[in-house]
Amino acid sequence: MLTYILKRVGSALLTLFIVAVITFFLMNAVPGSPFMTEKSTPEQIARANEKYGLDKPVPVQFFNYMKNLVQGDMGVSLKMQEGTRVTELLFQQGKFGISCRLGVCALILAVIVGIPLGCLAAYNRGRFIDSVIRVLTTVGVAIPGFVVAALLLLVFCNKLGWFSTISGSLLDFKSYVLPVMALAFYPSCHIAKLTRTSMLDVINQDYIRTARAKGLHTKRIIFKHALRNSLIPVITYLGPLTAYIITGGFVVEQTFQIPGLGKYFIESILNRDYPIIMGTTILLAALIVIMNLIVDIAYKIVDPRITLTKGDV
Repeated sequence: MLTYILKRVGSALLTLFIVAVITFFLMNAVPGSPFMTEKSTPEQIARANEKYGLDKPVPVQFFNYMKNLVQGDMGVSLKMQEGTRVTELLFQQGKFGISCRLGVCALILAVIVGIPLGCLAAYNRGRFIDSVIRVLTTVGVAIPGFVVAALLLLVFCNKLGWFSTISGSLLDFKSYVLPVMALAFYPSCHIAKLTRTSMLDVINQDYIRTARAKGLHTKRIIFKHALRNSLIPVITYLGPLTAYIITGGFVVEQTFQIPGLGKYFIESILNRDYPIIMGTTILLAALIVIMNLIVDIAYKIVDPRITLTKGDV
């Protein structure tokens, strides 16, 4: 197990390096300058580029960036908060924390809703409730996040007046409700579909037939014996979902005006703030890699029959 984990850590570091290379060079391949405005002169742009080292060749810029990154320095903001360190913007100013709180709450809600719905649909296969759940989950995975957020605002804010249209910095319970519902809607529907499909496959296995032959109740077979093995595809999905839902909920954050990491990432792209783009991209990639590693280890916990070998990467 230790050898496997160490090998995966090495693979993770290589993946992060490749992500940094691709992001950095593609970002610098776009024509123009972060300091180019209607009022800026070529001399002003040249001085700004020299100040932040953007006048050097791109390979030299990348080498300097990676050297600083290894030391924990992600550079400073070029435009959004000029001169402020990226690590301070992402962590100390609470943007990552806001996205984490919102994402974790949405992830918990998606699991709590999605898995029982999938089990309920599988348990009632071919019946009316199964048809209803399948229709709802299919519609759920087809509706974009901004449509769900807009509908929630229309119904619960404009029509019913239960919530404020602006959630802000998520300071109280009510400010979490609508953003969490909007962010959790798609993954809960997808988890329900995965759980139903996987459970129906497991139900046809030989050990389930043996349990039925022994006279075990159907509910016990479904929720005790079949559920554990049917969670493997769900766990696979939860790995990248966790990273995405924490850092990628920019549509929801933008709709509810939440100053989280996703909203900040979009603003950094629009402002061509290179260090912030690099910082948020590397952070997202690191979360995905870490969650995939946790998922692989969780396989062994959920199903002891799975063997983690040295060749698995």
